[in-house]
Amino acid sequence: MTSFWLGIAALSVLAMCFVLLPYFRARRTLSQPQNDAVDRQAQNVEIYKERVAELDAERDAGNLSDEDYDGLKLELEKNLLNDVADLEALNGKPLRLTPQTLVTAILLAVMVPVSAIAIYGEYGRVDDVRAVLNGEVDPFNGQTPSMDEAVAELEARLSAEPDKPEGWFLLANSYMNMQRYEDASRSFARVMDFLPEDAPQYAGVQGQYAQALYLANNNRLNAEIRGILDDILAREPYEVTALGLLGIDAYENERYRDALNFWRRAYDNAEPVQQESLRSGIESARQALIERGETVPDLPELKIASLSINVSINPGIVASVNPDSPVFIFARPVGGRVPLAAVRLTVADLPANVVLDDSLAMQPQMTLSSVEEVEVIARVSSSGELRPQAGDLTGSISPVAVQQQVDILDLSIDQVVE
Repeated sequence: MTSFWLGIAALSVLAMCFVLLPYFRARRTLSQPQNDAVDRQAQNVEIYKERVAELDAERDAGNLSDEDYDGLKLELEKNLLNDVADLEALNGKPLRLTPQTLVTAILLAVMVPVSAIAIYGEYGRVDDVRAVLNGEVDPFNGQTPSMDEAVAELEARLSAEPDKPEGWFLLANSYMNMQRYEDASRSFARVMDFLPEDAPQYAGVQGQYAQALYLANNNRLNAEIRGILDDILAREPYEVTALGLLGIDAYENERYRDALNFWRRAYDNAEPVQQESLRSGIESARQALIERGETVPDLPELKIASLSINVSINPGIVASVNPDSPVFIFARPVGGRVPLAAVRLTVADLPANVVLDDSLAMQPQMTLSSVEEVEVIARVSSSGELRPQAGDLTGSISPVAVQQQVDILDLSIDQVVE
């Protein structure tokens, strides 16, 4: 920590120098003889005389008419008068350094580090800096702790430093993994104490809080949890966890159409892993409605897109490629640029069979199921990046129908990117 404060002291002195330096420069300037203005005025006069002599010579030689001579001489006289006026203006406002000037400069110089340290004391993270510089003692002596030991250590830290929302969030998720749902709900509540209600993360944390309360209540909704879910959906109508819980409650109470609607709303905003679970729930609700004899609308969520591809590299060029070079296999909309699903292999893995489906989506809202046709591309990247560069090897198939694709596609890498 000593080096940290020495660094702050050095920077503070440097900042004070920047404030005091102009004062001492002005003082040194005033201590020097003030002959520059006189010298400059004399030079201007000499230059004026030389130019007038040149004009006289040009007129005597017949190169200038009297009218041109008078005009040019008048212009020289104006320039000389302007220079004199400028010098008088500068000399008419002499710089004065009074004792009050020195006091003001010193006060400003002192205020810079004092105000900086005060602001850092209010908003800085001195405790974190101290921990990094001094090095925290490993409570586990280099051993990998068990889940119980890690949670106990985190609890102890938060007991000493309770104003760490990221720590409470980590603790809450650890409790969820340990099925300690009441403890998890209390930890999520602590996270929300730190988050402003208009923060974009608030609804998501609130959804996890409601889920912990639901699990702690033996998988049943009560008035308190319903009130929290209503508040969540008022903030974020497509919050996945809240809609998922309402869908489960509706399904268990045989309100299958409500469950279907809740889960379909959640599906569009869910991550690929969440979508898999929601798809299973949607299918179960759909089958229950059909068994009741009710009509069910077309459900695009159940149209699972899957492409099976045999990827190989042309034997004539494989010898020139590093076996460790990455191979990107991906599908994107025809004419588009953003991949909808992608996997990464190496040249040594080829030939290989690859399956591209919605679980490999790069973004939740952009899946194979969301388009009718794609182009499938395989690229050996010399740079290690997905973006093509000259010298890369590639192969493609286009267009490929996404839905109900049962054939295995053969894709050969046999072209060089120009």
